[in-house]
Amino acid sequence: MNLELSGKNAIITGGSAGIGLACAKALLTEGANVVIVGRNEERLENAVNVLRKLTNHQSILSITADLTDSVASERIIKEAEAHFGPIDILINNAGSARAGSFWSLSDQDFIDAWNLKLLGYIRMVKAVAEHMKKQQKGRILNIIGTGGKNPSATFLPGGTANAALLNFTKGISKELAQYGIRINAISPAITATERAVRLAEQRAEVKGISTDEQMAEEQANMPLGHMIQPEEIAKMALILVSDLIPSMTGSEVIIDGGVTQGI
Repeated sequence: MNLELSGKNAIITGGSAGIGLACAKALLTEGANVVIVGRNEERLENAVNVLRKLTNHQSILSITADLTDSVASERIIKEAEAHFGPIDILINNAGSARAGSFWSLSDQDFIDAWNLKLLGYIRMVKAVAEHMKKQQKGRILNIIGTGGKNPSATFLPGGTANAALLNFTKGISKELAQYGIRINAISPAITATERAVRLAEQRAEVKGISTDEQMAEEQANMPLGHMIQPEEIAKMALILVSDLIPSMTGSEVIIDGGVTQGI
């Protein structure tokens, strides 16, 4: 398929590892220019070194930023446009909500999750959409997570943020559509990333079992019997940020190995 992404300018938050890095690799392979955003400068530099092996380093820009900062989104857009020009694509992927027993979670655990993921996504959408409106086109993708539909007692800060983001994505799609801007979401279940290991460690602590036992349990709960790979999410992301399906907006694509039973 010709996705016609060559020369497009894309921003990926949480782009230094996992799903975000996989999306950056996929977009670069399609000929896009990619801006990866993250909080850790060293991890960003490591990611850039990986990406440079795939393409011309002129196609890659990294920006160190913390999306809990209310003005970071505007700075990111400004730097990205100064380097590459108008932004065509935004992939929101940042997030680091804590897993754990409800009784051990503080108000701050919830606030931190909501401020980084929920408000971080909302701020980025608002900042980039102001520019996309002038272009009368743009593609936004929110990487959310099945915790928004499959609540877990050990992932309440992240699950509540995910549920709110689903509402936001569907609601704002109607406002953005009049400007030729499409926004969609991918909700993966547990994916084979470093973050998945950290979450397993936190859940295992609640249950009093080993991390390996927790991860084996999570994989066994997937009807297809294997953990999702970041590259699978990246492939779907390419489709959703392209114009291959131009009538799709406000939609959620679930990639979870068959875990979700509801509609």
